[in-house]
Formats: sequence, structure tokens, C-alpha cells
Amino acid sequence: MEKPLILVTNDDGINAPGIRCLIDIMSEIGEVIVVAPDSPQSGTGHAITINSTLHCSKVTPKTSDRLEYSCSGTPADCVKLAVNELMPRKPDLCVSGINHGSNSSINVIYSGTMSAAIEAGIEGIPAIGFSILDYRWNANFLNSRKFIKKITLNALKNKMPKGVVLNVNIPAIKESEIKGIKICRQAKAYWVEEFDKRKNPLGQEYYWLTGKFVDKDKGEDTDEWALNNGFISIVPVEFDLTAHFAIKDLNEWDFK
Repeated sequence: MEKPLILVTNDDGINAPGIRCLIDIMSEIGEVIVVAPDSPQSGTGHAITINSTLHCSKVTPKTSDRLEYSCSGTPADCVKLAVNELMPRKPDLCVSGINHGSNSSINVIYSGTMSAAIEAGIEGIPAIGFSILDYRWNANFLNSRKFIKKITLNALKNKMPKGVVLNVNIPAIKESEIKGIKICRQAKAYWVEEFDKRKNPLGQEYYWLTGKFVDKDKGEDTDEWALNNGFISIVPVEFDLTAHFAIKDLNEWDFK
């Protein structure tokens, strides 16, 4: 059988250890083409480049015949460029990550990793975003390899629901301590944000965004519960943002 064509991207940059690990895993499964940002793009969400030009360079290692491209744009830009310009055909799967840090709960809104996966989903491509709950550059990705491969093979074997991409988060624990994989809902959690106000040597004020993550969701079916209890969480994510439940109430407003 023909190997599946897999697009690999991320938001931490093409040289991040997380994407290098993901490339290795995907190379065991199918034909891989990499299109990723040339520098870190964490927290860019679904931003796209419209007011400046995009640059893309082939950076395939000399020891490999795999196609790799470094892009000056955002993660969503990378997917758009890959699908419309760089790939010989539409990929069978897009995987994004492995992200250095959590994309669970409300973090999915800000995530460049998940925005790349969502962009692929908009293009009609099955897509998965992978994240590990370790922000360190030298995070240990080895413990997650077999689970990432298992999830990917399932996504290729089974038809994913139309209009849905998968948000996968992996706790930063030993492989032997991972209890399994849980299908979850997104926890109703949020950030209490603060700004650390400082002055530069010229006396000009500047700010660092800081904050504390608050999870008051007591449900045992959430991604936060799963991760805190040793499970890998998978949340099916829609990119249709319509609040369907609110349509009836809004239709009762008087616009005359």
C-alpha cells in the first residue's frame, strides 16, 4: 500500500526538539514533508501574514531525502503554504507539535500549535496537535513516542469526524506512569492575568504578561482532570465557533 503523506509543523520553530521527535515518529508511519516556522511562534493563535511578504527556504538535512521547509510566517501560514504551494498533493494527515508546554483547556485558543492543526482541518485534512506538559527546551519526549504513534495510526485508520481536529496533551511523567488515554472535554478554566510593569534604562515603561492558571471545573471528564491524574487527554475540537444554543434566544430580540 502507498504510504500516507504526512505534513509536520509546529509553533516552536523548525529546530525545536519537539518537532524533531515528531518527525522521527511520523517517518516510521509515512512519507513526511515538514513546513515549520523559522523562529518560535508560541501564543500567535491563528494569526496569518497579510501585511508583509512570506519567505520559505528548503532546509532538508544532507543526510535525508525528506523535504523540509523553513517559513518566515506563523503556524497557520505554514499550513496554507504547504497545502497550496509546496506539497505534491493534499496530505493524508497533518500533525503539529510536539509543543513544549500545555495546550489544554483555554490554552487551545492562544496556541499556535493547535491553530496549525485547525488550519489543516479547515482545508479538509485530518489533523492532530500534540503537546507535552513540559516547557523546557530539553523536555523528555521519549516517554510519549509510543502513544503518539498509536494515536496517529488510529487517526489514519479511522475516519475522523468532519470538521473536527484532535487536541492531544501528554503529562510530563515516565512512560510506565501513564495510565492510558482519555477522550475528554475542554475544562472550563482560565487565566487570571497580571502585567509586570518595569522601566528600561531610558525610563520608558514596558510590561511582561504574567498570570495564574485557575481551574474551578470539578468534572472528571475534563482534560485537566485527566492530565492531573496521569492520563493523556484527547479533546475533539471544532472550528465552527457558532454558539448554536444561543440562536433561538437571539431571534427573540427586537431589531425593528
